[in-house]
Amino acid sequence: MAKTVNKTQATDADVDQFLAAIPDPGRREDCQRIRALMEAATGAPARLWGPSIVGFGVYHYRYESGREGDWMVTGISPRKNDLTLYIMPGFARYESLMAKLGRHKTGKSCLYIKRLADVDMAVLETLVRDSVAAMAPQRTDVPDPG
Repeated sequence: MAKTVNKTQATDADVDQFLAAIPDPGRREDCQRIRALMEAATGAPARLWGPSIVGFGVYHYRYESGREGDWMVTGISPRKNDLTLYIMPGFARYESLMAKLGRHKTGKSCLYIKRLADVDMAVLETLVRDSVAAMAPQRTDVPDPG
């Protein structure tokens, strides 16, 4: 199967402008704090993926079906009801961390929180850093050290 094109692609839109346009000041501040955390964890600048996801880093995936493509290593989206954080390895390997995180919900690779005040920032930082490290073998945006 040929490489398919994801509906959501990295864009050249202005991330600062996108985040500045978040109407709620608390949510805007939370997104800025998470941006700083994710930039530090990935060593990659923020890029807007589609109209509403701030992503960091790039990795290549290939499913057993043959479908393949590129996606962000981690990211955040300020959705209507929650802040959605993209933790690409999923959560099965982080059971003990998740138990200490605080108020949240999860999907397959999505962590939903209302606001940063609901979670332990040190635990969130460990989760993001560990998930980024787990994705390292698939990253395509890191220069080859050799």
